Amino acid sequence: MISNEESLFASSAAFSTVFSAGLDGLLKKGGLGPFILVCANATFDQRLYAAASDGLSQLYAVLRDEYVQALQQGREIQAVEEDLLVFLKIHAVGLDRLQPTAKRQEGLWELQFNHLRSFRPKRITSRVPERLRAPFDEAGFHFNKGFMQKEAFWAGELLGRHATLYYNKYPFVDFHGLLVPERDSCLPQYLTEAHHFYLWEATAALAQTLEGVGFGYNSLGAFASVNHLHFQMFIKPEGFPVMAPAWRHNGGEKPYPAACLVFSDAKSAWTGIHQLHEDETPYNLLYAAGRMYLFPRRKQGTYPQPAWTSGFTWHELAGGIITFNREDYERLDAASIERELACLAP
Repeated sequence: MISNEESLFASSAAFSTVFSAGLDGLLKKGGLGPFILVCANATFDQRLYAAASDGLSQLYAVLRDEYVQALQQGREIQAVEEDLLVFLKIHAVGLDRLQPTAKRQEGLWELQFNHLRSFRPKRITSRVPERLRAPFDEAGFHFNKGFMQKEAFWAGELLGRHATLYYNKYPFVDFHGLLVPERDSCLPQYLTEAHHFYLWEATAALAQTLEGVGFGYNSLGAFASVNHLHFQMFIKPEGFPVMAPAWRHNGGEKPYPAACLVFSDAKSAWTGIHQLHEDETPYNLLYAAGRMYLFPRRKQGTYPQPAWTSGFTWHELAGGIITFNREDYERLDAASIERELACLAP
C-alpha cells in the first residue's frame, strides 16, 4: 500500500497539482535545462502551456541574449552540450513557431505529431548493443548527474524502496515521468527479478488512487536511451491500443501485428522475461494494474526502419505512434503501422 501521508499519490488531482507546480518552480529558477523541459511539457499539454507561456517567453529572451553575446565575444557557453543544441534548434525555428503536439486515431492506433521531441538527442539509441546487459557507465549519461537533480519532482519511499521521480524531458504521454529506484546504487538498465516484482506491486498499489497509472520499460537493444535502471511512468485512464478487446491476446479475434505476450501474474511474467534474457532477445514492457504486456522484438539497428519513426519503444509497441513532421502524421495509415510492427518480430 502507498502511505496516505504521501500527498503526491493521494489522487490523480493531487498528482496533477504537484506535477504542474514543479514545472512552475523550475521555470522560476531559470536555466537552460529547465527551460527545455518546461517547453517540451508545455507544447505536449496545452493545459500546461497556458500557465507557462509568459514565463517561457521571458526565460527564452534571457537565454537567447546571453548566448548571442557569448558567441559574439568568443566566450565558451557553460551549458550541457545536448541542451544547448536543442536550444539552438528552438531558436532556429522560433519559440512562437513551435507546434503543439497533435493527436489523432488511425483505426485502433494512436498517432501524434510531436514537434519538439524531434529535436531530442539520440543518445545510446543510435548504437547496436552486443548484449542486453552492459555495465553502468559513470562517464555516460545517467540520473546521478548533478544537473539532473533539478528535473526531479519527488523522492522518497515507495513500497519500501527509495525512489526518485523525474520529469520526462521530452514527454509523449500524459504526466510522463521517469521512476528511478535506488538511484545511488547505479543499477544498469537490466531488469532483475526483484525489480520486476517491485514494479508489479507498485503499479497495483498506485492504481488504487491513480486511475490508469502504468509503467513502460525498454531493454538495451529495444531503444533504451539511458543505461541506468528506470521505468517510464504515465497516467492514461483510457489505456493504450494494445489493451483493446479486439485483439486476440485480450480475448478478441484480431491478431496483434507485433509479438505480444500478456501475463496476469508476476511470477509467470518473470518466467517470460527471464527466457528472453537467456536468449539475448531485446524486449519492451508495459505494466498496468494486474497485467503486463511483453513485446519480444528484433534488436535496434538490425532491420530497416521507416523514415517516419526514430525508433520503436514500449510506447510504439503498445500502439502509440510518434511522428516528427506534419506530413507523416497526416498520411500514415493503419496498414503501414501494422506492417512495420510485424517486421519487429524476433
